[in-house]
Amino acid sequence: MTIEDRLRANGIALPVPAAPLANYVPCVRSGSLLVVSGQLCLGADGKLAPAHKGKLGGSVSLADGQAAARLCAINVLAQARAALGSLDGIRRCIRLGGFINATPDYDSLPAVMNGASDLMVLALGDAGRHARTTIGVAQLPLDCAVEAEAMFEVS
Repeated sequence: MTIEDRLRANGIALPVPAAPLANYVPCVRSGSLLVVSGQLCLGADGKLAPAHKGKLGGSVSLADGQAAARLCAINVLAQARAALGSLDGIRRCIRLGGFINATPDYDSLPAVMNGASDLMVLALGDAGRHARTTIGVAQLPLDCAVEAEAMFEVS
């Protein structure tokens, strides 16, 4: 089963990738590595849902934060597909990085980022298991709750 087959079997359609918000490129390929720039928790319509705007530990619940992280991972895969032409070239997710818009005392950052990690494992199987960094931040673009970036080994 291909990555896209797994996604479809779980009711997930990859959106059209979002354009960069500033002076950077969505992906960089160097040899067998594909690095995907930080992706926001935008929905398939390219918009930010009210539940995914604001801070964890404030107006955003853990469940909504996990859903936002999952959307980030879906958007990461959409960028990877755009860069590679197909997800078939992904051999492994090497690393996910997560940025959580959180209040200073919020201590469930890893649980929020599991939304992205779980999606990556769902899509890639064992090849989706990855190293990860999760960081709480004071603010993210568009007041998003979560942003995620990734590094893949590709063929």
